[in-house]
Amino acid sequence: MNVHFTRNRAALAIAGLLLTAAAPTAYASFDTETAPAPTRGTPYVETQLFFGTERPDGGPAVTDRQFMAFVDKEVTPDFPDGLTVQNGRGQWRDANGKIEKERSYELILLYPVTAAGASDRKIEEIRRAYEKAFAQEAVGRVDDRTRADF
Repeated sequence: MNVHFTRNRAALAIAGLLLTAAAPTAYASFDTETAPAPTRGTPYVETQLFFGTERPDGGPAVTDRQFMAFVDKEVTPDFPDGLTVQNGRGQWRDANGKIEKERSYELILLYPVTAAGASDRKIEEIRRAYEKAFAQEAVGRVDDRTRADF
């Protein structure tokens, strides 16, 4: 009985040492800084555009109907493969230093990296068209590389 107790005690001690030694390695694999990027999908660019709805000149805010008509006319022809529109609430400091809080839209576009040059030109045209049509100071833009699989 003493032999079994000693073996069990030794086995538990070894298991404890292995778990203790392996724990930092196991946790390190969850570190987002060193985790490998996913390889699924094709390299894409994701562009987010932020459209405000309040007009600096005090005119009526851009309505859902007006915004969707703008998307149909100015965005869909250049990005017919798909897009996402989300409603939002945002704020930003205008040219006069005033903090503007307003209803907004976020438009998300995904396109292959190989089409980035042509897409950039089209996106800039969309931004300028919205600014002109709805008297906006700016349309925010964020670009990020990603991978997409459809």
